[in-house]
Amino acid sequence: MNINSTLFLQAVVFAILVWFTMKFVWPPITKALDERAQKIADGLAAADKAKSELSSANKRVEAELATSRTETATRLADADRRGQGIIEDAKARAVEEANKIIAAAQAEAAQQSVKAREALREQVALLAVKGAEQILRKEVNAGVHADLLSRLKTEL
Repeated sequence: MNINSTLFLQAVVFAILVWFTMKFVWPPITKALDERAQKIADGLAAADKAKSELSSANKRVEAELATSRTETATRLADADRRGQGIIEDAKARAVEEANKIIAAAQAEAAQQSVKAREALREQVALLAVKGAEQILRKEVNAGVHADLLSRLKTEL
């Protein structure tokens, strides 16, 4: 064979190989490469989407935490106010009860004082009558001199 015919035959075989490769080998390879590229692109898109969703979820969580903190602070302040109100009410009731007890004790003391004064007047009147009886050396009749004794009580 001649170089020219060999070269020509090699060129024909090469062309057939190129055609066969382009027709039967290359499309599945490009299809597999395209599918792989699509999977990678989908994975990257899913990763970006997940990243944005994570960022959004973190923002929502932070917002919820802030809301929860403010709500908790509000509830604590409200509970503190209620506690102070209850304490103030209890103090006011205690002061009111103490004032009632003091007023009752003062009234009872005044009543006891009046009773004691009356008892002292009675005793002083009896002592005065006994003293007068001893001075006069005669008996003073309490029934007869009741008017005199009552005036003596009022004067004392």
